[in-house]
Amino acid sequence: MIRSELIQKIADENPHLYQRDVERIVNTVFEEVTDAMARGDRVELRGFGAFSVKQRDARVGRNPRTGETVQVEEKCVPFFKTGKLLRDRLNGKA
Repeated sequence: MIRSELIQKIADENPHLYQRDVERIVNTVFEEVTDAMARGDRVELRGFGAFSVKQRDARVGRNPRTGETVQVEEKCVPFFKTGKLLRDRLNGKA
């Protein structure tokens, strides 16, 4: 599902809301999650999962085309851990 499909589904299920308002709500939620992660905070959505940021150390990598070694700087990467409810539902237990 892509963002526009999510917006359309929420708008269809809530006919009392205008689509532009639903779009603003969805965009605000995503922006807040992104901003929190950019600050290094953890974002937990109960029953769904938790978003966090992990630090990857600097390392020596290899260019696959030429085989030459390359310095890879340390960086932060997003990490998602599923919640128990989502995991159970995916495995047909709920």
